[in-house]
Amino acid sequence: MLPDIDRVSAIIRDVAETEILPRFRRLATDEIREKGPGDLVTVADEESERQLTRRLMELVPTSVVIGEEAVAADQKVLDRVFDEAPVWIVDPVDGTSNFAAGKPAFGIIVAYVQRGETLAGWIHDPLGKRTAVAMKGEGAWSGSGRLRTAPAVSLPDMSGVLSSRYFDSETRNRLDERKQQLARTFTLRCAAHEYLTLNSGEAHFSLYRRIMPWDHAAGTLMHAEAGGYHAKLNGDAYTPADREGGLLLAPDRETWAALRELLFAAAG
Repeated sequence: MLPDIDRVSAIIRDVAETEILPRFRRLATDEIREKGPGDLVTVADEESERQLTRRLMELVPTSVVIGEEAVAADQKVLDRVFDEAPVWIVDPVDGTSNFAAGKPAFGIIVAYVQRGETLAGWIHDPLGKRTAVAMKGEGAWSGSGRLRTAPAVSLPDMSGVLSSRYFDSETRNRLDERKQQLARTFTLRCAAHEYLTLNSGEAHFSLYRRIMPWDHAAGTLMHAEAGGYHAKLNGDAYTPADREGGLLLAPDRETWAALRELLFAAAG
């Protein structure tokens, strides 16, 4: 049974208004730190996750929460995705480096998962005051409008998210060369905004090397419900339990296969 979708949306919006937006472009130096090389966390991430955890667990008392910052402290928390109890997967501030730098591409991502399957997802853009929601088998929406992925087009006409940053050097060089055969590639350094762009039909595809569940569980459900096709780079289905294997999202299976061939096929 799903939680009250509108109440979850309201909780996410309220946390954004109280814990994130008041700190945007107002962070003190001691409110930003590195949890790993180049991997930032701010007081906004921590307070947002704390409030989301408390309020979502109050909404569904039998549930548990997997938050990005909690996993940073204890990797074993990720194993809860297989629990019988409902699991909330939370990215309290997606795009933290943007947020810390005063750039507007940041958001909140929440997924509702049970036994490793994503049943609902939310992506909220605090500055744009927009919330996209998906429910398994029931579609994806932003406000009163239904989300639809872009229709399939030929490869030279395709635009989408592609960052070679986390691939090995050989793959990175190949991607940087072959992406020139596409119309346009870009990265926003924020999965929330990239999924909003993809799932509203403003881009055709997205390619990711890192696939941590707080970045992708909600967005992939939303993408499927908006009519798109996605899979790991080896063709296997993606699940929120996956941590490796990359991810490619496209308008349909045929386009997915053509994109994968273009970007990753060995040179003949």
